[in-house]
This record gives sequence, C-alpha cells and structure tokens, in this order.
Amino acid sequence: MSNSKEPTVAQRKLGNFAPKLVELTDDVLFGDVWARKELSPRDRSLITVASLLTGGNTEQLNSHLNLAKQNGLSEDELIEAMTHLAFYAGWPKAMSAMMVAKEQFSE
Repeated sequence: MSNSKEPTVAQRKLGNFAPKLVELTDDVLFGDVWARKELSPRDRSLITVASLLTGGNTEQLNSHLNLAKQNGLSEDELIEAMTHLAFYAGWPKAMSAMMVAKEQFSE
C-alpha cells in the first residue's frame, strides 16, 4: 500500500482500523481476482452487483454501481438487472438496491 498514489476505496473507508482487510481487498480481490482475464471487468461488475443485491448488501452496492458504470454498464442495464433479480432474489432486496441505485444515479 504505497502512499505515492491516491488512497483506494478500502483505504479511505477502513484506513488503519482494519489494515489486513484493506491489504487483502486491494492486493488479492482487486489486484488479483478482478485482474484475471477469464472475465471482463464489465462482467465482473454485473456479477458483483447481482451478488450484492441477492445478499442484501446494499452498503457495498453504492461503490460497485459506480465501478460498474466505469466498467461499461449503463444505468439502464443496471436497473434492468436489478428488476430481473427481484423475481429471483426477493422483492425487498431489489427495492432496497433500487433505492441505492436511484440515489447513486441522481448524483
């Protein structure tokens, strides 16, 4: 975790509070898993958003919706995916995720 570049999301959110979790997030999850060539960043983002919605993990959803847009997913595609997931993951989870998306997309 070099200080010469801008802090990562994990570094900003958890800083010195949980340094090992930050290290694993930055080095293993995003430095290795997300960098693997077998899936595109766009596909990984769609899978991650779907997984976060399905698990009801809306706190993490905000930053992943932003990353999904950076990785080439449109707001319409993300809204459609969340609408589709309402029938498989549950209506309350989809509604909660959609509220996060509405707030994120209106910024």
